[in-house]
Amino acid sequence: MTSIQTKKELTEEFKNVKYILTSSMRTKLLLAIYEKSKNLEELRIELQKPSATILHGLKELENINLIKKSQKYYELTSNGYLLTTNMVKLIENWYSLNKNKTFWNNHDLSDIPEEMLKNIYLLKDVEYENSTTSDLSNAFTKYIKLISKSTKLQIVLPIYSENHFKHIILLLNEDKFKKLELIVSKNILNSIKRNTDLNKALLKNRKVKIKCVNHDLKIFLTRSNNFMSLSLFFKDGLYDDSQILIGKDKNAMRWALNLFKSF
Repeated sequence: MTSIQTKKELTEEFKNVKYILTSSMRTKLLLAIYEKSKNLEELRIELQKPSATILHGLKELENINLIKKSQKYYELTSNGYLLTTNMVKLIENWYSLNKNKTFWNNHDLSDIPEEMLKNIYLLKDVEYENSTTSDLSNAFTKYIKLISKSTKLQIVLPIYSENHFKHIILLLNEDKFKKLELIVSKNILNSIKRNTDLNKALLKNRKVKIKCVNHDLKIFLTRSNNFMSLSLFFKDGLYDDSQILIGKDKNAMRWALNLFKSF
């Protein structure tokens, strides 16, 4: 398939998507019967619309093979289920991005794989924390409190920060961690090797596993047994230690694990 053919087919599919999304009734009907089939009365009560309006929308969706009627109940066809599933994903992605738009708009996302960006809806329940002029260390303080309650850590570490290392080593010495996995760049690894204390505390510690990548990293990702966090770089290349996303739900944890594995 050539790129021209692909563009033509995408344009044609966009017309179909637009047909659904430009009608609130068609969209609401698909969402209403997404999880279970419903009859006209149930739809009328749920959507608070006249029967005639609902029947008109149902007929439109039947004509393009997105829903079907089985006795008195309306349900999604296979095509309808696939389209609605992706529509739900689009809505949740939009919600997730809009909820933390300050965070996403201000940062460099180039180190996050495309597949992970497509699944940004998994972060819809994360909390945004930022430092203020009255509390410049708020984000960092929240982060340290979280890792101090963890027993296992997986970290994509893009910066050489003695402040971060100090707290990590302290927790290692206190036997708080059962396992620590670090992914760092060659430059960071070389800096660790040159520092006698870090060399001993990290490279010679059986609980610590360090993996090295060939490129400079642009994300600071942490995943533990009870939380995940993400901070990024500004678009000018400077690391932003003032803003962080923190998630504790299973979806955020799954997203973080997949991102960690991608490195």
